Amino acid sequence: MTPVRRRAALRLLVLALCPLPAAGCADPAPRAPADDGAVRRAVADWSAAPPARLAGIPLEGWSYEVTSVRQSGVRAFARAELRYRLAGYDGAPASSAREVELVRDGTAWRVTADRPAPGAVAQLWDQGEVAAVRGAHCLVLGAGRTPQALAALAAEADRAVPAVTAAWPRPWARRVVVLAPATLEAMAALLGRPADTYRGLGAVTTGSTGGGPAPADRVVVNPEGYPGLSEAGRRIVLTHEVTHVATRAATSASTPLWLSEGFADWAAYRQTPTAPADGAPELARAVRRGELPGALPADGAFTFGGDPQATARAYGGAWLACRLVAARWGEPALVRLYELAAREPLPAALGEALGVDLPGLTAAWRQTLREELG
Repeated sequence: MTPVRRRAALRLLVLALCPLPAAGCADPAPRAPADDGAVRRAVADWSAAPPARLAGIPLEGWSYEVTSVRQSGVRAFARAELRYRLAGYDGAPASSAREVELVRDGTAWRVTADRPAPGAVAQLWDQGEVAAVRGAHCLVLGAGRTPQALAALAAEADRAVPAVTAAWPRPWARRVVVLAPATLEAMAALLGRPADTYRGLGAVTTGSTGGGPAPADRVVVNPEGYPGLSEAGRRIVLTHEVTHVATRAATSASTPLWLSEGFADWAAYRQTPTAPADGAPELARAVRRGELPGALPADGAFTFGGDPQATARAYGGAWLACRLVAARWGEPALVRLYELAAREPLPAALGEALGVDLPGLTAAWRQTLREELG
């Protein structure tokens, strides 16, 4: 066949397969564009109530609000904001960015998956079956943990809450939510930071500073660091974190970290016979080497991921500063200082609560370090 005849034959074949003039071959079954309304209705119907597997968690106000829809063939991806409350704990809804995946069965959409949106933190139930244990003052939620471990956590939290109330005699919820993930990596997924950030820590607290309605803080227990502590160590760690829960409404961006972290340690050690050198061993070693700090710990000294010994010295110094204030000026004065420091400059707060300026407090603190750690 000559080239001319070959081209003619090919043209006839194309016309036979594609009879539409000059329009190109059409898809015999064109796919309709995404029906956003149908996808949104499918998500709303699916999320009308919490999943049955979460029946043990006291959830209320459960809802998914779809913010955008993307279709890829017979699949659709809905970006949504999950809102819910832990009944009896959350003063305002907690929220979570989610991605809901759907498939089209004929003309209907069916949800097949629900996961954290890209870049969003996970929820505990994303990590497996969640068990709930209620204490007198707490709700403990765990994934991949034994019932015995969760019951022990609840008992420890129930001891921590009254201890914190005694140290912080101001209104607060007097109850706490404790999350117990199965691994360090799972803990990091709940908090949205690398696992190494929390290595060696016993627990951390989530939440935003300031007053007003907000979801309850969550105390997240490190499954690697916390179980290895002694009974006394676990009590101190959990009481420290619960103190952050109690004082959150009276804390602001202007509160010095030496005061917020020192107060939490002071509350944790308050009812124990812990000696200064035992509670602040790294700082004690530094003082004995002649390395007496010249100023109260700066905010940057409390950052984890750097020199752990320097961080330990900062925490020890903060604790001993608050211990000094409580001993010399009285516990009510320490509480008053904490409240004032959240809303006015530290020098003004010190003058009003203690009648001393920052150089005077620093000098008294340094003298205490010499006497108790030297």
